[in-house]
Amino acid sequence: MKSYDISIKGLTLHFLPVKTRVPLKFGAEVLTNVTCARVCIVTENRRGECSDGWGETPLSVQWVWPSSLGYEVREQALQKMCELIANDLSQWKEQGHAFELGYKFQKERLPGLVDSFNAGSGLPEPLPYLAALVCFSLFDIALHDAYGRTNRVPVYETYNRRYMNADLSAYLQPAEDAIVRFDGFYPEHFFQKPPQKELLAWHLVGGKDLLHRHELTGEEKVDGYPYTLEDWIERDGLQCLKIKLTGSDSAWDYNRLVEVGGIALSRNVVWLTADFNCQVTDSAYVNDILDRLMNEHPDIYKAILYIEQPFPYDLEANRLDVRSVSARKPLFMDESAHDWELIKLGRELGWTGVALKTCKTQTGALLSLCWAKAHGMTLMVQDLTNPMLAQIPHVLLAYHAGTIMGVETNGMQFYPEASSYEALVHPGLYRRQQGKVRFDTVQGYGFGYRVEEMQRPLPEPAVHFMLSERW
Repeated sequence: MKSYDISIKGLTLHFLPVKTRVPLKFGAEVLTNVTCARVCIVTENRRGECSDGWGETPLSVQWVWPSSLGYEVREQALQKMCELIANDLSQWKEQGHAFELGYKFQKERLPGLVDSFNAGSGLPEPLPYLAALVCFSLFDIALHDAYGRTNRVPVYETYNRRYMNADLSAYLQPAEDAIVRFDGFYPEHFFQKPPQKELLAWHLVGGKDLLHRHELTGEEKVDGYPYTLEDWIERDGLQCLKIKLTGSDSAWDYNRLVEVGGIALSRNVVWLTADFNCQVTDSAYVNDILDRLMNEHPDIYKAILYIEQPFPYDLEANRLDVRSVSARKPLFMDESAHDWELIKLGRELGWTGVALKTCKTQTGALLSLCWAKAHGMTLMVQDLTNPMLAQIPHVLLAYHAGTIMGVETNGMQFYPEASSYEALVHPGLYRRQQGKVRFDTVQGYGFGYRVEEMQRPLPEPAVHFMLSERW
């Protein structure tokens, strides 16, 4: 128990609709719009000091809940889950560090809320836990921001003995075969910050993205943003490309890698990665593509830095031995990496890296970061096409994590105008230049959003409560 410990005194939840400029193909589905859930949480510490904190996450239906159910049905379910969480938090009396509160809520309350939602939803299939985790993530992020603002400190300076009530041994257990200990260690022991507040930016090449200028029809809207991969590389000075693949059509996937790889090599792009989006069920599918690339296009093969989540994200139900893939290229868990316990299972099956995402909670991302680093696994921080406020914790996580290479950031590709208010305060975060994003403007307490300067108008709240008139 410390004087810095916070408790929740108020909460306001908003839903912000965003329409994509160009479609983004997600596995078997296509994203053309998304709802961003944004919350402001008011907290008070044991000294009676109050402040607010903000969290935001795109409710990316196709990513969290691949299904034949209609998009609108799933999106409404996600919004209702957010409202259920908000109302539950209004009754929650716990105090602690935001890290401790996020962990406790996920362990003690979120599973019951998911069960309650599914029991009463009337839907033909249950809302996945990953979807619920994404719904909780904005609240978790807001608690971390509020903790820093209430105690007047940047939040990444609070993950240590001074502020936290317990070390990592209260949350993590080493693998049985590892000489690893967590007692006496805190998250800050695993951080690795570059000297400058800038990171190399990974550009997403979606399955429907145009690659060449000759593919343009002349009917495209002239809005100042590129449409083809060639023009994006030229405008933003890109050095890293993430290539979305089908995972179900090996000929298409191979040809896409060859075509994108050829463009990359001809324009001095240094690194590639391939994302099969959980569609592959046999390691041979990936191995055959990689082996053919190595024989026929060795320069493209060499440029592939890692492979991202080819296999079904329910790791416990699909315990595939993936060592043959990771023997060829580093193999990163993404959708499968809900928490450190699943990362532990992934390591046993042969996965070698972890793609962190703030949309699976700041708390969970930090725990996964610490467990993975302690066990020699490589890290990346992947995007959920984060616009607006969601971009800031996302990039700060990558900055502190010590990733294999920079950060994926593609909100500026698919809905660049969505972040116009935030870009006035942090221009380097929402426009990639010389292949990088820059965030020296992010400063102050909590996540350093500087929300007050953005002056973004918000829609009427979906949930609002205040436990004290002080605020």
